[in-house]
Order: sequence, then structure tokens, then C-alpha cells
Amino acid sequence: MAITEEAPPAAAEPTPPQKTEQAPPPKPEQPTPTAPKGDEQAQARHLNSPLLLTMLLLLTLLLQGPIRGALASPVMQSWMTVFVAVTVQALPFLVLGVLLSAAIAVFVPPSFFARALPKNPALAVPVAGVAGAVLPGCECASVPVAGALVRRGVTPAAALAFLLSAPAINPIVLTATAVAFPRNPEMVLARLVAGLLVACAMGWLWLRLGRADWLRPPARASYEGQGRGAAFWGSVRHDVMHAGGFLVVGAMAAATLKAVVPQEWLRAAAGNPVVSVLALAVLAVLLSICSEADAFVAASLSQFSLTARLAFLTVGPMIDLKLFAMQAGTFGRGFALRFAPATFALAVLVAVLTGAVLL
Repeated sequence: MAITEEAPPAAAEPTPPQKTEQAPPPKPEQPTPTAPKGDEQAQARHLNSPLLLTMLLLLTLLLQGPIRGALASPVMQSWMTVFVAVTVQALPFLVLGVLLSAAIAVFVPPSFFARALPKNPALAVPVAGVAGAVLPGCECASVPVAGALVRRGVTPAAALAFLLSAPAINPIVLTATAVAFPRNPEMVLARLVAGLLVACAMGWLWLRLGRADWLRPPARASYEGQGRGAAFWGSVRHDVMHAGGFLVVGAMAAATLKAVVPQEWLRAAAGNPVVSVLALAVLAVLLSICSEADAFVAASLSQFSLTARLAFLTVGPMIDLKLFAMQAGTFGRGFALRFAPATFALAVLVAVLTGAVLL
């Protein structure tokens, strides 16, 4: 009888451990079925993109007659000519600027700029402005280079002076100006003086009134842990995709405005000295011509005075539609909205004063 009484405690089955073994059922695995749903939706979106592209191509084929008629119109011919010209002129120098920017970011140590530029920011501005004369590029090349200088710790005032002077007074631009104005060699000196004065004045103005929160530091992907070659080409791809998109947008806007503005307005504006200067300054912004080619355009505007054409040559390399878009994309919209109007007003004023003295 006692043995039978001892049986129940032995029969005390370890049910709690069995419950603990059943405790981790596949409940945490329940989120896994939901994840493939998102993947399936993403795959469906990817599958829809070729379908949309196919539909767009079919629609283009069906409407090729009206599209050809629209493209054959004089307005569209002018639009395409200006768009292609601005893009083709600027793209090689954009690539040059991107390569220089990547070289500065990867191969040049930050201590180099500390040694090359004076420690006093006020003295660094004119040094950077004069250094801009060494770079044979246009405004498309100067924006990424200036962004690299800011990323390397150069004072923004000096980087902005370089940004303005490089496309305005480099040797290629001055040589093109001398070729375009063979009977007016004083235009070369006037362009050099006006461009350097505006670049230094804007650098000092930013040093005096600029604020750090107005200038967004240029974004750059991190390439730490990579070799110099991989970091260099990664930087090139980043800047080409970033700056190239804004270049295309600016070229489209310039082509649209060029096709809309009537030519008669230029003839009427040339008769008034004040209006002629403002008209060519605004025209330089709208046309967005590369600084290596703008001298020949200015020489063709023979109905305008030399001072008005100097304003065209001073404003164009420093602020135009594509340059505004690239500055906004590199340094931020708030910076571009403040920097562009101030540069335009100062460039017009300096061009008029320089023209009154030298022309």
C-alpha cells in the first residue's frame, strides 16, 4: 500500500517544462511572412516600369506625326539649338571641374590649403581670387571645385572669391576676348579688372555679412576605408550625377527663355545707355553661355556700347540660370537666393565703373 502511495509523486509529470518548450512557438516568425509582401510590391513596381516605358514608346510612335511637326517649328528649332549649345559647351568643363574636385577631395591633404592661403581671411580672399585666374574652365567647373574647397576647411569667403574669379579671368577667357575684340584690346584689361574686383568684393562682403547657417556644407558621400582610386571615381560619379542634373535644368530654362524673348526688344534697348546695360546684364543671365564663348556673342552685339557689352561679359560668368541652379544644388537654396542677387547688382555696378574708366 505504501508503494502505491509513492507512485503518485513519481507520476508527477514535469508538465511545466513541457509548457516552457511550447512557449516559443513560431510567433516571432510571424513578421517574416509580412516582409515578402513588401518585396512583392517592390517587385511589382519594378515590373511596371518597363511596361510604362513600353507604353510611352508606343505612344510616341503613334504621335510621331504631330511630334515631328512641333519639332520642325522655328520656336522648337531655336529651343533645341540653344539647349544643345549650352549643354555641349558646358559639359566638358563640368567634367574638368568634377575631376579637379575629386582630386582635391582625395589626393590633396587639408594642410595644403592652410599653407597656401593666408591665415587672415581678409587676405585669403584676394589670394583665392588671383588663383582663380590659373584654372582654365568656366562656371560649371568652378562650382564643384569651390565645393571641394569648403569641404576641405577653406574659409567660405575665399572659396566664393575663387568661384567667381575662375570663370571670369582665366587665360582661355581672356584670350577669347582678345580674339573677339581685335579692334578694342582694352576690353581684355577691362574684363580682367572688373572680374577680379567683383570676386574680391563679394568675398569680403560675405566675410562681413555672411552667416554660417546661410551656407549649407556641400554633401559628399563617405569613402573611408576605400583606396584612393575607388574614392576618386566614387567622388567623380557623385558630382557628375549631382551637378549634371542641375546643368540640364538650367540649360532647359535658358533655351526656353531664349526662344520666347523677341529680338526687337534688343534693338529698342540699345538706344538707351542705362537700359542697354541692364538689358545685356539680364540677357547674360538668361542665355547662360559658357564663359569661353560669351566674348564672341558680345562682339556680335555691335549695336550696344562697349560698357554694356562689358556688363554682359562680367555678369554672365558669375551668375546665370544654370549657375544659379548648380549653386542652389551645391550650397543650398537659401545661399543662392542671397548670393545671386548681390552678385548681379555688384557685377553691373563694377562693370559700369570700369567701363567709364577704361573704355
